[in-house]
Amino acid sequence: MPSVAVKLYSVFFKFLLKHRLQNRIQSPPDESNPFGVTSRPEETVAAANPSFTDGVATKDIHIDPFTSLTIRIFLPDSALNPPEPDSRSNNHNYPPRPKFRSNHTKRADPDQGVGSNRTFRRNSYGPPNVTLSASEEPRRNSYGSSNDMEGLNLMSTSAAAVGGGAYRGYSPSPDNCRKLPVMLQFHGGGWVSGSNDSAANDLFCRRIAKQCDVIVVAVGYRLAPENRYPAAFEDGLKVLNWLGKQANLAECSKSMGNARGGGGGNNEFKKSHIVDTFGASMVEPWLAAHGDPSRCVLLGVSCGANIADYVARKAVEAGKLLDPVKVVAQVLMYPFFIGSVPTHSELKLANSYFYDKSMCMFAWKLFLPEEEFSLDHPAANPLISDRGPPLKLMPPTLTVVAEHDWMRDRAIAYSEELRKVNVDAPVLDYKDAVHEFATLDMLLKTPQAQACAEDIAIWVKKFISLRGHEFSY
Repeated sequence: MPSVAVKLYSVFFKFLLKHRLQNRIQSPPDESNPFGVTSRPEETVAAANPSFTDGVATKDIHIDPFTSLTIRIFLPDSALNPPEPDSRSNNHNYPPRPKFRSNHTKRADPDQGVGSNRTFRRNSYGPPNVTLSASEEPRRNSYGSSNDMEGLNLMSTSAAAVGGGAYRGYSPSPDNCRKLPVMLQFHGGGWVSGSNDSAANDLFCRRIAKQCDVIVVAVGYRLAPENRYPAAFEDGLKVLNWLGKQANLAECSKSMGNARGGGGGNNEFKKSHIVDTFGASMVEPWLAAHGDPSRCVLLGVSCGANIADYVARKAVEAGKLLDPVKVVAQVLMYPFFIGSVPTHSELKLANSYFYDKSMCMFAWKLFLPEEEFSLDHPAANPLISDRGPPLKLMPPTLTVVAEHDWMRDRAIAYSEELRKVNVDAPVLDYKDAVHEFATLDMLLKTPQAQACAEDIAIWVKKFISLRGHEFSY
């Protein structure tokens, strides 16, 4: 059984959640504005940090001007290591392994003077402490570019001088960058709360980025009831399409840079770049330098698992239209599935910890439009017959369930249906665990939560390793 502390916190959590859900039902907001919100005022938010202070650099990007859709990118410092041998096969013109580059650094102390020596983080090619004189360029400009960054088509160094102040975060070099798989992560919160930049989600994504050795893109989708179904699902698919667009723009920029580089002395033309209407670079430098969208994994937590499953289905339907993005696996952590015919766990554990059945019914009423409300809605029940595409085309799916979660049986049944059509779909069932045991703020640092992240990493690496299925579960 869960500990006394977990039980007490569950009572407090359910009291607050019920109060907030009832307030939203009684005073519905204006739903005519499609811009929406991705976070609540009561949410504890972790600020983005573009330097590798704890092994992971983060940045926030607002990717849709018409909605509040945002993403937070988590880049592990393993991206600074030399490329894996098999990753070189896509590029036959790799230069020899470079010596230590000062650009792959940790943030310097801002209080140091201009003439003082600067100590940077250990690089894969050099000693742990390297000092640079004032005459050497310590880092790139505020847009992540320098004279050798034409391949990424970023802003020139003059822009940094106009903006004032040096950029203190990581800026990638186009030379010999290590490519990492990309994982799209969808947070939980019962459709009406949670955010991609919350303190709990930030810690969880950092852990997953380091354990799985991937770039995590946490999606800040629009919340209900300001934006009901299908807003959150559309946002998830929009990020997947944005990822493909970024990969194509980066490749196009690289080709343009190589073509201009051989032209002679026209340096001004060589420095041109792909920009949007406001003159900002359209290429995201971290993903352009380190992202490998052909190894894309989806991970959804609670209601985010419903979004991940929807995005996986749409990726299957799109097929090669998503190239170069390829969804190779998905992880569904205690999915928010429900149905009109109750399962054994839905009857036995209806009053379970944290998210019980009455709370979830409130959440579904706020998420689904009134005219579409049904427990067998395609967004709610994965086992209805008219959902497409065929299950046999779905990617490998890992399902994580908790012993004291009332929604566990339907998630297990969905996994069984996938296995019937020969889809790799194991289930990890955690004893004495509750819903969101690996992602809730109070439970994030428990041994069980850490073990869950390790188990997910072991399974995911079977499908993202460049050296084949060297990992076994």
